[in-house]
Amino acid sequence: MNPEALIAAAALICFGIIISGVAFGSAVGDGAVASKAVEAISRQPEARPNIFLFMFLGVGVLEAVPFIAIALSFYILLVVAKVPQVVSALVK
Repeated sequence: MNPEALIAAAALICFGIIISGVAFGSAVGDGAVASKAVEAISRQPEARPNIFLFMFLGVGVLEAVPFIAIALSFYILLVVAKVPQVVSALVK
């Protein structure tokens, strides 16, 4: 196994780990925010509009992190590790 193939394999494995970690973390965070909002609404129903506002703000901030992580993982995959070039060289 040549070093380029090892780098390509490591980059692909790291890409998968980053994407799965981001998806899992985002799902857990969204669930926590929504459950706390439901608890708060059940305690104070008259504060529902304010609670919804802050819930959506929290979910919006929480959803920005996966987009940044996905962009950085594509950067690592395509620019830093140059996986497409390595794979095309290995196929030839």
